[in-house]
Amino acid sequence: MNVVIIGCGRVGAFLAGLLVDDGHPVTIVDLERTAFARLDRPFKGTTLLGNGTDLDVLRQAGIEKANAFLALTQGDNRNLMAAQVAKEVFRVPQVIAKVNDPIRAQTYRSHGIYTWSRTTILGTLLHAVLTGNEDLGPRLIAEAMRHENDLAGRMGS
Repeated sequence: MNVVIIGCGRVGAFLAGLLVDDGHPVTIVDLERTAFARLDRPFKGTTLLGNGTDLDVLRQAGIEKANAFLALTQGDNRNLMAAQVAKEVFRVPQVIAKVNDPIRAQTYRSHGIYTWSRTTILGTLLHAVLTGNEDLGPRLIAEAMRHENDLAGRMGS
């Protein structure tokens, strides 16, 4: 699966590392060169400095051959705009946008752009833990802790 990620923050860098470790070709784009310091060393994917809403930058990132596109910047507007471009202009099969506002996330999801909101994901997980959901809470927490342990081990080496 050929993946283009816009935004090399904590989530983008972490996901890029997971995907590269799984053997997927990944290109990650960010406006700030310093953001790439979050990536595992050595990062076996491709980094590209630029604006993820710019058509030329997206072409340089290989969006025309991408199977998946993820917009993971800090800005909802930028993520939604980049996701719309990936879906409508470049016809990327799988497009995902991080949207902090749960209402906007649902609105865009209803228009065919897969979105997720940290607000609702974390709130749902915390609710599951607090209410003793025997399935969802412990399973998701165990998986998240496994990833954190892996990440801490890589950073400590």
